[in-house]
Amino acid sequence: MQHLVILQVKNNGTIAAIATPPGRGGIGIVRISGTDLKQLAQTILGKLPDPRHAGLFNFLDQNNQVIDQGIALYFPSPNSYTGEDVLELHGHGGPAVMNLLLAHCLQLGARLAEPGEFTLRAFLNEKLDLAQAEGVADLIEASTANAVRCAVRSLHGEFSSTIHQLVSALIDLRVLVEATLDFPEEEIDFLQSAHAAEQLASIQIKLEQVLTASRRGNLLQEGIKIVLAGQPNVGKSSLLNRLAGDEIAIVTEIPGTTRDTIRQSIEIEGIPLHLIDTAGLRETNDIVEQQGIARTYAAIEQADLVLLLVDSRYGVTKEDRSVLAHLSEKLPVLIVHNKIDLSGQLSRIEEDTSGTVIYLSVKSGEGIALLQTALLKTVGWQTNIAGEGAYMARQRHLQALLHTKKLLERAKAWLHTTNQLEILAEELRLAQQALSSITGEFTSDDLLGEIFSSFCIGK
Repeated sequence: MQHLVILQVKNNGTIAAIATPPGRGGIGIVRISGTDLKQLAQTILGKLPDPRHAGLFNFLDQNNQVIDQGIALYFPSPNSYTGEDVLELHGHGGPAVMNLLLAHCLQLGARLAEPGEFTLRAFLNEKLDLAQAEGVADLIEASTANAVRCAVRSLHGEFSSTIHQLVSALIDLRVLVEATLDFPEEEIDFLQSAHAAEQLASIQIKLEQVLTASRRGNLLQEGIKIVLAGQPNVGKSSLLNRLAGDEIAIVTEIPGTTRDTIRQSIEIEGIPLHLIDTAGLRETNDIVEQQGIARTYAAIEQADLVLLLVDSRYGVTKEDRSVLAHLSEKLPVLIVHNKIDLSGQLSRIEEDTSGTVIYLSVKSGEGIALLQTALLKTVGWQTNIAGEGAYMARQRHLQALLHTKKLLERAKAWLHTTNQLEILAEELRLAQQALSSITGEFTSDDLLGEIFSSFCIGK
């Protein structure tokens, strides 16, 4: 792959970094990776440690003075995380100790590692593919138990294996098409006799399954942005507090109390939900409140879902319908009738022409569980399967899968047009390329730089 050659030139030499988080801790780790670490280890430790055996050493500075005492681990190439020689120095986790140790490594010829450079080298040395490398960062950033399990599956190659199977099936289909192009005089219809249409349909079905699983995994990683909108005093801030289990927002009987957006992250069934409480939407001459309303509409534009709260005693009013008219038709909306404790109604979920309608009482908590279930259902999360079978997919993975889906749909249209098989062959080639970009077989240098720069230093 061309980008490997370019990046190998850019990422040569010995690198070092503190691999543990900033601050004080019981243990701190300095990680070093390079082509030959014997001299560096000799200077700091007095000798090169035995491969893959933990040993107790004094860590020495340039004056042969002891910086610290700790454990050293040596992993010779190619059996290491990066595929190069790797030395890890496990000392006491004080910032001064770690900085002294790292500084000595740099004095001995190592350079400070860039963010994600250890994992980048693992990718370049084919210890991980790109989807697995991203799984490392996803595992570190996982905020829920389901997200952890999902990231581990990606790191272990389950997602990559599925993509490789799809690519392999596409290659088999491309061979049939290319054979038909190469031997047009043959009377045998290669495509029909080899059931090319059935093969393409099978690939499309499998791709749709992967796309569904990837969307679920993407929810685990990024969560969903939910805006609480509605007229003043319908209970938006109270609902935020109820879902968060804490007094996050100020609640009063005075209309217009909330002047700015208030954000709080929670989780339901392992799905991160980013709640945004907003200013009440109404006509007002208050300049500050007007600014808050403008921010409400700005937040709605970035939302994945809107909860429109209304007072159940009055139902959906003219003002509420005006708010709905301002929303994009593509934006999911749940209409929540609050204060059923005052209207005397029962908690329930209904479906009408406007979509899903939920009746509840934020004050008593009645119907909150119905709302939580509806939230997950609206974004496509199935509580009975949780994170099982989901792939920790990033936005670029989803875009690649959706692009592949579009290309295969176009290929299907050309499949029975024998005089346009060149176009069919090209659509299949592009589909294979789009899929392969997920694992890094066809990926630009700029994209690789962007991906790995988001990693933490030391990983």
